[in-house]
Amino acid sequence: MAPIAIGTKRKAVTRDSPSADEVALSDGGSDFETGLLDGGLSQSDDELDDEDDQQELGTHGDVPYLDDGSAGTQTEDEDEEEEDDEAPNYTVTTDANGNPRYIYGEIDPVYDSDDSDAPETTNTIGNIPLSFYESYPHIGYDINGKKIARPAKGEALDALLDSIDVPKGWTGLTDPATGLPLELSQEELEVLKRIQTNEVPEEGYDPYPATIEYFTSKTEIMPLSAAPEPKRRFIPSKHEAKRIMKIVRAIREGRILPYKPPTEEDEKDQETRTYDIWANEAPRPDHPMNIPAPKLPPPGYDESYHPPPEYLPDKSEKEAWENADDEDKEKEYLPTDHESLRKVPGYARFLKERFERCLDLYLAPRVRRNKLNIDPESLLPKLPSPEELRPFPTTCATVFRGHEGRVRSLAIDPSGVWLASGGDDGSVRVWEMITGRQIWSVKLETEEAVNVVRWRPGKDVVILSAACGDVIYLIVPPIVDPEVEVASREILDAGWGYATNGASNGAPKKEPAAQWSRPGTRFEDEGVLVKFTVRNTVKVISWHRRGEYFATVSPQGQSSAVAIHTLSKHLTQLPFRKLKGLAQTAQFHPSKPIFFVATQRMIRSYDLSKQELLKIIQPGARWISSFDIHPGGDNLIVGSYDKRLLWHDLDLSVRPYKTLRYHKKAIRAVKFHQGGLPLFADASDDGSLQIFHGKVVGDLMENATIVPLKVLRGHQIKKELGVLDLDWHPREPWCVSAGADGTCRLWT
Repeated sequence: MAPIAIGTKRKAVTRDSPSADEVALSDGGSDFETGLLDGGLSQSDDELDDEDDQQELGTHGDVPYLDDGSAGTQTEDEDEEEEDDEAPNYTVTTDANGNPRYIYGEIDPVYDSDDSDAPETTNTIGNIPLSFYESYPHIGYDINGKKIARPAKGEALDALLDSIDVPKGWTGLTDPATGLPLELSQEELEVLKRIQTNEVPEEGYDPYPATIEYFTSKTEIMPLSAAPEPKRRFIPSKHEAKRIMKIVRAIREGRILPYKPPTEEDEKDQETRTYDIWANEAPRPDHPMNIPAPKLPPPGYDESYHPPPEYLPDKSEKEAWENADDEDKEKEYLPTDHESLRKVPGYARFLKERFERCLDLYLAPRVRRNKLNIDPESLLPKLPSPEELRPFPTTCATVFRGHEGRVRSLAIDPSGVWLASGGDDGSVRVWEMITGRQIWSVKLETEEAVNVVRWRPGKDVVILSAACGDVIYLIVPPIVDPEVEVASREILDAGWGYATNGASNGAPKKEPAAQWSRPGTRFEDEGVLVKFTVRNTVKVISWHRRGEYFATVSPQGQSSAVAIHTLSKHLTQLPFRKLKGLAQTAQFHPSKPIFFVATQRMIRSYDLSKQELLKIIQPGARWISSFDIHPGGDNLIVGSYDKRLLWHDLDLSVRPYKTLRYHKKAIRAVKFHQGGLPLFADASDDGSLQIFHGKVVGDLMENATIVPLKVLRGHQIKKELGVLDLDWHPREPWCVSAGADGTCRLWT
């Protein structure tokens, strides 16, 4: 086919330039003949006709052939290519068995080759590890079966230098396919670097794009438009429609009857008749002496069902309003916001307000009357002047210092000479009243505080009781005459004989309410003779007037909160199986077999002889802290943590006769003077003592006279605590107080 193509070119060039045609014929004659020998003339007539058509198309072409003899050169190259194509691409040799072996030449990968992406040298050992070739100079075979030589390796010094001067991309690994060192490209190094720094491997990716503010984040106080919602946006409630249809069906079935005004006969049958007192009221002319009926004030914004936000209370204001007393509230209601008028609930105080409004109209004056000239002071009760009620304590005479921490309790002995105190340092100290000098002290505990100290009534013996945690100690301080000390020790030692020789009825032994024991040699040498342990921490000790019994109160205990102890028998009894409320304090009646127990809100009195409840006194306080009974036995005073002092007349009522509020903080202790003087006092956390005159007469027609006399200040407030306890001198108008500042003070 090649000669035909050459002839075609010759025709194309000949028609453009005859001289060039001659040159082409003279030069390419031999080639033409060679083409005839190769069978170029064996083509059919149809092919010749096609060639004539192609020649005509080439004649009218736009690009003519050059006439510089290049056609002849092109013909020679094409002939060489044809010879190369026709030559075989293999050589035939003989293998070891004498059979012919075909050895093909190397394939030159060009653009059209399918093997252009293959590596130059490929190891054909497959998955066989290179460790198998460690003893050979080669590492495998290529596609033609030739050995692939092992790459050269330097000496140990060269390897050391190579390891020191690490090239860029060096990994220290060997490519299993080629045996060459495996190195990483720059792109792979950058990807590894981004992965090590916890970044996204993809370059140019931003994990934190800029926020696009689709809506403004600023909250506006006022809306852009205050126009009400149009009615076309109203969506009827299916639930309300069902309720309405339920009512409609009940009306149709006759289960709900419409309202019909009562007839005159029905009105006559009613037992309760109402009258409109203003039905026939004729209007009166304006007159200076006429007063019209009062009108209701117009409602404010806070009474709206949808008040403005500034009228709505916040959370703290709402809690303060709910916790306040009814008489302390400025408003009887709290402004509330509702979405719509149909969601407003019923008003709970509606009937009460209507009733009060009717009372205002009914009791309102209609005629102006002349004002009476009455002095307001004449309406107040005639109270005596404090100067007329002397003596009472007014000044601080002595300060007792020595305790570390708070002084929790104190007590004056029946003789009025000694003062005992106990505090947070776990020690009990005895002071001389007049001089303020410490006479004796003992360390009962190192970790527990002494909560209460009390003297045994009576002057024949001297016994001091102290409570430290859940342990109660009975002490005979070595500060009295030897005869009195011996008598005191005999009373305490008598109980050991009863406990040893006590008869047993054979009944199963129950767990004792208290464990009585000796404190040990060290305590006995210092005067601490008896100790016993109860079930909970003791806060109150109260002695019977005869000194044989004393009661303890443990507020944390339930059934064992109140215990009564017998001194001569070393015996402890729990009088209550179940006590309503948490017991706070307890006391014996000064002259009758009556026992008073105070819980948080109530004071119950029990008859010990009949073992029954006599009376429940209701002071009305939220949390009772202490109480004391008048020496006469018919009155008592109650102090509470809600800053109130209450006077109760037991013959008058179970409610308080007087409520006194003179302190700004909680009242810790109250005390009557037991020596015949009409005085009582209270101690508060505001650091002050209030002295009162309380006169009680035997005439049942005359009430008690209560006059505030003096406020005593001197104690410092430590950690919101002021005066913790007080006591009166048995004869003189003196009182002592214990403070959280670590001091005791004598007021005379």
